[in-house]
Amino acid sequence: MLQDFHEILFPVSVSLSGSGGPERKTDVIVTGSGYEERIARWEKSRRRYDAGSGVKTFAELNEILTFFEERRGRLYGFRWRDRVDFSSSAFQMTPTAFDQILGQGDGSANQFQLLKKYGSDFTPYLRLIQKPVVGSVKLAIEGIEKSITTDFVVDYRTGIVSFNDPPARGAAITTGFLFDVPVRFDTDSLQIDFSAFAAGEIPKIPLVEIQL
Repeated sequence: MLQDFHEILFPVSVSLSGSGGPERKTDVIVTGSGYEERIARWEKSRRRYDAGSGVKTFAELNEILTFFEERRGRLYGFRWRDRVDFSSSAFQMTPTAFDQILGQGDGSANQFQLLKKYGSDFTPYLRLIQKPVVGSVKLAIEGIEKSITTDFVVDYRTGIVSFNDPPARGAAITTGFLFDVPVRFDTDSLQIDFSAFAAGEIPKIPLVEIQL
């Protein structure tokens, strides 16, 4: 829910050295003959992270403690920058207006949800992008790049793009962007041994992706 989410980015200096990635939930049933039946319990993946590995100094630790307190532990969500997966383009490439397929015009619809496609040949996965980075979204219709404000606007809280004029029927709409992951702390307490931290021991600061 938007009212339970703070539009603030977790300190990037810490998140870019954090750890984590996508998680899925699959039931694996093994028959008596040794064959398997696999059932996907989740339609969408969910990402988990540990920010502790990114905390290197007491100053950064204090910054995270302040951030944690303002979020009231698990109560409020916030933005997290995933170092590996934060762009519509190929890894380490600059986003362009032609990276991802946004949709196809029908002559009347003027709102489209940002998506990122993973894979192509077998079972491609379409991920909803709900937290694009402000000012990063680029769009094109039929290969012609459009201008922000003049041709379209972006709700950076939801990832919904609204065109001033509905794209024509059959028109291919493409897009490119940077994005953050909506997460929350996955704990209501931070257990930090300050003497151990001074000796190089990393605290655990778990985070989990949330559905909005």
